[in-house]
Amino acid sequence: MRAVVFDTVGGPLAVRQLPEPECPPDAVVVDVRATGVCRSDWHAWRGHDPVALPHVPGHEFAGVVARIGADVRAFRPGERVTAPFVCGCGVCAVCRAGDPQVCPDQTQPGFTHHGSFAEQTLVRAADVNLVRLPDALSFVAAAGLGCRVGTAYRALTAHGRVAAGEWLAVHGCGGVGLSAVLLATALGARVVAVDVSTEALALARARGAEAVVDATTADVAAAVHGITGGGAHVSIDALGSPATAASSVLSLRRRGRHVQVGLLLGADAAPPLPMDRVLAWELSLHGSHGIAAHEYPALLDLLATAGLDPAALVGRVVPLEEAGAALAAMDGPTHPGMTVVALDR
Repeated sequence: MRAVVFDTVGGPLAVRQLPEPECPPDAVVVDVRATGVCRSDWHAWRGHDPVALPHVPGHEFAGVVARIGADVRAFRPGERVTAPFVCGCGVCAVCRAGDPQVCPDQTQPGFTHHGSFAEQTLVRAADVNLVRLPDALSFVAAAGLGCRVGTAYRALTAHGRVAAGEWLAVHGCGGVGLSAVLLATALGARVVAVDVSTEALALARARGAEAVVDATTADVAAAVHGITGGGAHVSIDALGSPATAASSVLSLRRRGRHVQVGLLLGADAAPPLPMDRVLAWELSLHGSHGIAAHEYPALLDLLATAGLDPAALVGRVVPLEEAGAALAAMDGPTHPGMTVVALDR
């Protein structure tokens, strides 16, 4: 099969021929039809999130079941599927409690093993991690469900608990931020979007943001407080930096909820936060790590009921041969919207 491979941290990302993945008894091999280019993959390539080398990145994908292991009971070859980027083991106490997204024995395509910048990838504990896709949802649209759209949905519902009429501040309007804007609007929230890119802010407005803040020209927290009349009820750092994390906390009204979605790694792993405000205003701080497979029916129902197509979040579609360049481009400013790699086989 063809796959994008890198041999060294920050090294060349080249398409090569690799053996097709073997299929353990509890796993399935998926023919990848589309896969997103995500900043989490960039972190692995840059060495902020170490992976075994050589490595194939890619963790948010949609495709068709190609092969199944001997112990798989719930899926058959030919089914259209996706999977969350965190795959729980399915048998530990954490998984049995319904929280595979924080399973201590989790696997992650594109991190713990070769990922979806390839014609095939592997999903372990498939019976508890695979998700069937509606026929009406294209593979390109579904690619973001494994990470950005799914992550935004769980951050809003499980942690932010955003309600109709409440204000949501979204800091960073990349893939997960725009997903949060789209989904929160469908949930009836009022959204203020924050970014340094005028193009990203325009996309956020087009996807439902009621107000936008240019972080290069404004005191972000003060601007959010002014727009919302006292601060956001919920605020999400969808980028992942010490500055955006602090701004997100400071953007909240009293008893507000901050949700950290963007990764904080390496030197940024322990950022200073305004804990005096957290204490005095009784703010809540939450980490959000992906989505569990059992939460997808509610997400898919919201998309269908609200008439939302995740393809609206896609900025461009590229072939596998351009996936490496698209990932490396995250060293600097990137195209607005998600970049999705489409594969034909």
